Amino acid sequence: MLGKILMVRPIPWEQHIGRRLRLRDLFVFFAVVETGSMAKAGAKLGVSTPSISETIAALEHTLGAPLLDRSPKGVTTTAYGEALLFRARAAFDELRQGVRDIELIGDPHAGELRIGCPESITAGFLLPILQRLTKAYPRVRYHVQQVQQPTVEYPELRERKVDLVLARWGRDLAKDEIDPEVDVQVLLDDPYLLVASANSKWARRRKIDLADLAGEPLIVPPIDAWGGALVAEAFKRRGLSAPNFVVSTLSISLRNEMAASGQFITLLTRSVVRTFAKRYSLKVLPIDLPAHRSPVGIVTMRHRTLGPAAQLFVESAREVARSLTAESKA
Repeated sequence: MLGKILMVRPIPWEQHIGRRLRLRDLFVFFAVVETGSMAKAGAKLGVSTPSISETIAALEHTLGAPLLDRSPKGVTTTAYGEALLFRARAAFDELRQGVRDIELIGDPHAGELRIGCPESITAGFLLPILQRLTKAYPRVRYHVQQVQQPTVEYPELRERKVDLVLARWGRDLAKDEIDPEVDVQVLLDDPYLLVASANSKWARRRKIDLADLAGEPLIVPPIDAWGGALVAEAFKRRGLSAPNFVVSTLSISLRNEMAASGQFITLLTRSVVRTFAKRYSLKVLPIDLPAHRSPVGIVTMRHRTLGPAAQLFVESAREVARSLTAESKA
């Protein structure tokens, strides 16, 4: 026998919900979902558990649907709760953006911006952008959050934890790979290069074949990341033995330091080499890796209005991208 299906009545917004639904109730709902229990939500908000339970019950009554499933282990969202959570987060985020915009009307060069950025872009591309912006607009505050790649889903962006994401792709994205809910602006191509210490034996050679590096210690990104996969593919195409990945890491600083020691050869993007070659005495090796593209760009939510700080960031990113592209062609 089929289970009982809950039929939710039509909800009259103007006459009912618009007058009775309060932002505080939604805030309590967020806290319960985040903590997983009424008691934990009460402790977080500094109110009693019965008060939390009463607020959730009133919210469910107003909407005419169960938002949470209760059990001795805590609470989980129902399908109705998930629907409310998704839309309410967007509403709160837009409200926060509206408050920011009001604050910035008198001073558009102040505010804050939350940026999602993977390690591979932070040093070479985000750094020069922030150097420009912090000098020109010292009252803007930036919150940079590490995001994982490769991905085309951008969960931090969808959950409104960041305002925009600086992203890197392993190749040009096809149109059917781009989610219709996001906007993608590709700003530059930032290919990978093999690099060694300017004081190493490799730096003194004008011509190096990939076969010369067989057995040489490498410090590169993991093989399941774009950079590591590129090196492995280069050796495979030449019919060479697998490269000697002594250390696999996404850390730019670790790769810079160990390459600077003269013992290791590493893989860095062109933008990172531009930023750190002088500081670490690094030199690009004359080795042709397989032809590839590594586009870098900005991802934003399509139906989300960017505030003044975000717009300033996008403009600065475009300027830095043009500068890096011009340098690479010089």
